[in-house]
Amino acid sequence: MEKLEIYQKVQKAEGSRGCFTYRRPNDYIKNGMTLLVVIGIIFTTKTANAQYSLPSDDPIKIDLTLLRGASEIGAVCLDGSAPAFHFSRGFGSGTDNWLIHLEGGGLCNTMKSCSERKQSPIGSSKFMEKTGFGGILSSNKSKNPDFYNWNKVKVRYCDGAFFSGTRTGEYEYNTTGKLFFRGQLIWDAVMVELMELGIYNAKQAFLTGCSAGGLATLIHCDSFAELFTPGKVNVKCLSDAGFFIDEKDISGGRTIRSFFHGVVKFQGMVASLNKACVCLFPQNFVKNIKTPVFLVNPSYDALQIENVLLPPSAYDYWAKCTKDIAQCSPSQLYKLHAFRDSMLKVLSKYKRNKNIGMFIDSCFAHCQTDSDKWHLHSPRINNKTIAEAVGDWYFNRKRVQYINNCRYPCNPTCSNKVWE
Repeated sequence: MEKLEIYQKVQKAEGSRGCFTYRRPNDYIKNGMTLLVVIGIIFTTKTANAQYSLPSDDPIKIDLTLLRGASEIGAVCLDGSAPAFHFSRGFGSGTDNWLIHLEGGGLCNTMKSCSERKQSPIGSSKFMEKTGFGGILSSNKSKNPDFYNWNKVKVRYCDGAFFSGTRTGEYEYNTTGKLFFRGQLIWDAVMVELMELGIYNAKQAFLTGCSAGGLATLIHCDSFAELFTPGKVNVKCLSDAGFFIDEKDISGGRTIRSFFHGVVKFQGMVASLNKACVCLFPQNFVKNIKTPVFLVNPSYDALQIENVLLPPSAYDYWAKCTKDIAQCSPSQLYKLHAFRDSMLKVLSKYKRNKNIGMFIDSCFAHCQTDSDKWHLHSPRINNKTIAEAVGDWYFNRKRVQYINNCRYPCNPTCSNKVWE
């Protein structure tokens, strides 16, 4: 496929939601350069030092690939450095299949919080290193039975706004240097890169993500599907621990709603969001996603308990409980059970939706697909691991909506160790 065609395909997919039309090329391209010239720069410079790794077992680190030309169109991390990803080439029967995984890492909704991220891998590629591929990214069949030999890409998260910010300027904060809020352009540039690598020839395509990456997967799911010819590619999406709910905190306040509202406004995310519901809570917009979606989420989501259920004033008292559910007092457990009930009530609305698959366990956990919790040490529902349930759903072997209808500690297959 010619580079112009690749660009036009990405433009069409994003333009359907107003993202490309919302941005003016002149905001990013100086000295008379055209957008197509810049796209050419991406393709001619990106491979200068890229090392695409062969399939490997989990202990082998996968090289980091920088999108070196992306900065020419403003597709940069918070600190202005180039965005990056890790790529493992598929093999055997998986050579025409692609799995894309979006990394998580919270959000930033102020100049201060975004500036703090600049000194870490979640704000700058300068701090990123090689990484192992585990769980759904593993190339070991015993650890990843259905997707082990696919082309696999892990997209690093360095914008703090779910790959969706659209602010066009350069912003100074104190003496820390410039800040950039270009998440949507990072997404666009990565998609162009993947088209060049050959994803347009895919027979199967699977967009996945964890935490903030799981929410980003839901935001970008339909535009990802629109990159492919309808009916010719099996395109689906999986959100792991990305189903954040709009729940009051224990003081009666709206902590998470305030956080989300702040990041949407601060990073200019409106143009990237689903037009039927300009919001970040999946409970309000997942029904509008046309592409089949699978939700993996613990009903005792440790990160949501800390960031949705608790206002900042409660962090100290809840410190032990949020790190280890076995350390929670009876009154704290009561509140966790109520939070779990709220999540299941929201999810119950989608039980009849054939477009949505689910694996909702009663574990105290967060992300579960990017580690051995995916399969070898996975919690089980209906005697199925997460990997088995997702595989059954993706390949249409059966309809999957598995939900633990019991409270902690009812499921003995849960490790309940969040950061294991």
